[in-house]
Amino acid sequence: MASIGYFLSCEQYGPRELVAQAAATAAVQLDGRFVLGVGSGEALNEHVLGDAWPSVGERLAMLEEAVDLIRLLHRGGQVSHHGEYYEVQEARIYTRPEEPVPIYVSGFGPQATELAGRIGDGYCTVLPDADLVRTFRESGGGDKPVQAGMKVCWDTDREAALDRAHRLWANDLLPGQLAQTLPRPQDFADATSLVPRDAIGDAIVCGDDTAEHLDRVQSYLAAGVDEVYVQQVGADHDGFFRAWGDHILPKLS
Repeated sequence: MASIGYFLSCEQYGPRELVAQAAATAAVQLDGRFVLGVGSGEALNEHVLGDAWPSVGERLAMLEEAVDLIRLLHRGGQVSHHGEYYEVQEARIYTRPEEPVPIYVSGFGPQATELAGRIGDGYCTVLPDADLVRTFRESGGGDKPVQAGMKVCWDTDREAALDRAHRLWANDLLPGQLAQTLPRPQDFADATSLVPRDAIGDAIVCGDDTAEHLDRVQSYLAAGVDEVYVQQVGADHDGFFRAWGDHILPKLS
């Protein structure tokens, strides 16, 4: 039976108690078919409160404490927590699932991936990177699930697919920590204007070449990813499903 996933950033600005409450309720409503995904956050979603944006190391420390707190609340009973980053007084979650809510942790670099291995029930990434998968497993992840998101832009017109992918997802090619530190949509628009249009094809498979689509998804499997989630960026969803259903998925079974 399929699971439902929900992903959020869980750093200093997130209401941990409300996240714990919402996750527990969703898990009950979905008969346990619920996975909570967490990450260290992006300034785009957090800067509006006016606080200083922490370094990567501090955000990861906040994330670790937040995950510990959510799990503590999910055990039941009245909880008071006086941590380095968070304060909770006499909180309790009354509606809880029979089994603990699995918490998957995202990581796009070695520091976050090591944390995911130590504290996560699973790992989320977007890269077919065998080194990161190895870091996760050797840091405590073991045989826990590794999930990866993969974007494609299916279209019989490859040039149109490149245009669309560049317009919507050029931020995938932003270098360094820009995706986590830029605070406004306009900043992303300004930064992605520097990304060459043709370069987007290196990050997102564009067009209707089924062999290229197959090669890309196989690169994730070869890297040790257990579950690949494919996002169709293009407008031709019917064509995407037909092509993947007829020509790609049968070769992966």
